[in-house]
Amino acid sequence: MAVSVVINNLVKTFGETRAVDHISLTIDPGELFFLLGPSGCGKTTLLRCIAGFHQPESGSIHMGEQEVTRLQPHQRDTGMVFQSYALWPHMTVTQNVAFGLEMRKVGKAETAKRVAEALALVRMSDRADYKPNQLSGGQQQRVALARALVIHPKCLLLDEPLSNLDAKLRLEMRTEIRRICKESGLTAIYVTHDQKEALSVADRLAVLNGGIVEQCGTPEDVYLRPQSVFAAGFIGETNFLDGTVKKILGDRLLVSTQEGDWESKHGLGSYEVGDEVSVSLRPETLHIGDASAGQPNVVEGIVHDTVYLGEVAQHQVRLGGDNGKNVKVFDLNPRIIARNAPQKATIWVDAQDVVVLPRGKA
Repeated sequence: MAVSVVINNLVKTFGETRAVDHISLTIDPGELFFLLGPSGCGKTTLLRCIAGFHQPESGSIHMGEQEVTRLQPHQRDTGMVFQSYALWPHMTVTQNVAFGLEMRKVGKAETAKRVAEALALVRMSDRADYKPNQLSGGQQQRVALARALVIHPKCLLLDEPLSNLDAKLRLEMRTEIRRICKESGLTAIYVTHDQKEALSVADRLAVLNGGIVEQCGTPEDVYLRPQSVFAAGFIGETNFLDGTVKKILGDRLLVSTQEGDWESKHGLGSYEVGDEVSVSLRPETLHIGDASAGQPNVVEGIVHDTVYLGEVAQHQVRLGGDNGKNVKVFDLNPRIIARNAPQKATIWVDAQDVVVLPRGKA
């Protein structure tokens, strides 16, 4: 049965380093929740606190109605999937999956039934008698998942489970892990540094940086409506322009930058005239070519470099003259290819795609 996981004001330090800095999160029953961030951001430390491998200095962790903050790992009813698979090389697939049940002294008939169910769920029934060295990396990861699921945990914890797989297998296993978690009805907490992995699999995600949560929300919310320069820069690609709030125009902000003035539908009510801000422009939201009459956010630039990929061209466009910045523009079904000489171009973007953020570091 799926349970909620509630983390309240958790702190974990290592010497002078505060790896988890007063983090609070609520993960709903049955949710596939991602902890995302660069190396050293605290995501794995937080997961290990939830698992019971680290004891926090303060704060609490609840699974359902039970507080588990000071319980040992085996008392928490969690299943853990590691980056390294951690399979016993001398045991068959069946023996590896059954190991946790044997440690819990589950009867032989019940063990056989649950192992068969777990292997069927991860589509490994036909490899039940194989040893780990006879399996591919993706198959070994499926066995590791089955071993975690067979104990019927309250919560499944996954620590960068796909990082040792090649690109093709990672894509395949993303879909499989989501299917397995949803078919099992489990609450799952998944650590990764891979933005695409998180965007494609998560129900919700938390972006961590320096031991704190920069932003928490659905993949769509975090990508389209980032709340900080760090979150915008870490999730996907974006262009940042430094500017100042110039006017408030009804339902829009007008931000002045060296590269032009930009109207935005984001941030109204959060800023006042004169505030220093950063403007985030995703490359795929920028259009190259003529704009319709009345279109806001139309600027002139120079296309001075292009990477042509067939279905898309990635342009580097200089805005604001010699003192302006280069911005990256993704052009689908491209017509302008500036490979030999710079070309003048008109760039425009809808006001709903101009995101205004507090000035900060990416």
